[in-house]
Amino acid sequence: MKDEHRLLIALQDLDIMIKEVKDKVTSRELQSLGFKLTGLNELQDARDKLAKKVPRALLQRYEKLTQHYTVAILPVTGSLCLGCFVKLPTSFFSAVSRNELQTCENCGRLLYIP
Repeated sequence: MKDEHRLLIALQDLDIMIKEVKDKVTSRELQSLGFKLTGLNELQDARDKLAKKVPRALLQRYEKLTQHYTVAILPVTGSLCLGCFVKLPTSFFSAVSRNELQTCENCGRLLYIP
């Protein structure tokens, strides 16, 4: 897996954590379970630093997808997109595509082969 894929996955993880901390209902539920939800500023700073390392075009594509989906980049398991559970075409698995992010033809999410 390329470094930019790892950066994008880490960015997505940070975005999900930030969203959970900001969401009042989710944060109340997590706090009632004993989780301390501090460090929002640190999460935002880490996200900003990480976003600067992702190529601009890829970051823009990712951010556009996050407007529609909570999870915008997913691994392929078997021959399925884990976003929409549609079977991917065999062309998806060509040797060239193994190191590149691909797009699900059905839902448009970014996919990678782990």
